[in-house]
Amino acid sequence: MQQSSSAFLKKDLLLRSLAFTVVYATVIFVLNNFLNFWALWPGAVNTLAGKSSTGLGWLQVLSYAVAPLLAAIHVFGLRGQSYQMLAERVSHWAAISIKAAFWMVLLVGMADMLVSFLRIESLLSPIVGSELTTELGKPQFRGTYVHLPLMLLACFIALRSRGLGFIWLTLMVVVAEFLIVITRFVFSYEQAFMGDLVRFWYAALFLFASAHTLLIEGHIRVDVAYTHFKPRTQSWVNVLGVSLLGLPLCFTILTLGMWDKTSSINSPLLSVEVSQSGYGMYVKYIMVGFLAIFAFSMIIQFSSYLLKHFGVLRGETATSD
Repeated sequence: MQQSSSAFLKKDLLLRSLAFTVVYATVIFVLNNFLNFWALWPGAVNTLAGKSSTGLGWLQVLSYAVAPLLAAIHVFGLRGQSYQMLAERVSHWAAISIKAAFWMVLLVGMADMLVSFLRIESLLSPIVGSELTTELGKPQFRGTYVHLPLMLLACFIALRSRGLGFIWLTLMVVVAEFLIVITRFVFSYEQAFMGDLVRFWYAALFLFASAHTLLIEGHIRVDVAYTHFKPRTQSWVNVLGVSLLGLPLCFTILTLGMWDKTSSINSPLLSVEVSQSGYGMYVKYIMVGFLAIFAFSMIIQFSSYLLKHFGVLRGETATSD
């Protein structure tokens, strides 16, 4: 009886550690990407390839190696919690990242739109001076001294707020589009930054809401047979779907987009790429980063999904969504 209980415990720890390892490995990958291209660390791949032998590079290699160990230690410390409780904990992590992203695009969008409007109407120079007006016309300066502080503020708001901010961002998209219609057809006034703002917010709404929609089971299932399956069969379908389709897709987005300086996500972020419209918003590089946020938040939520359905397969009663 004790051997059976011990085997049951080991299998539970293995399954839970597997889900947490996905979370840890993803966070470590994103952190190392920042260290590689912003802090100019050598990188784990270059170190293993013999292109670098510094201690920083081996520290990055070690960070990937210890990810399963850290996950196991974390899970062991939470061994008294059920799968459903652990799933809710991981979902909370995903929710925080999504909230931070929503507040980021809301604050940055409003601030950048205001700067662009004041510049094009020649109102910025009387307010902040000609020298600062010139600097605000440079993408690097605006990204560093306008966007970055607002991003940090967004992270603080995300930690303090309870809601995800979907309603506010949806409302702002509608208001922004409505203002375009009014100014275009009533006042014959239209500028590039107005369309940029709508695209900026709408892209964020579409991509960031995916993980939250997965959390509340809001995605439409096209498989009519699924609803007739038993709970264990449904859990097997979800576990296999996440393992074979969901996670590989998100990891592909992250790895291909953030592998080196020329990758599709890293390159615009590093160069602070902006649109070619002279007085449009300087947020194109942030919109490229939406793909990374989408993949990151989906991976975290997929890990929660695995924990939830591992619990069903291990005999826990599924909670209603």
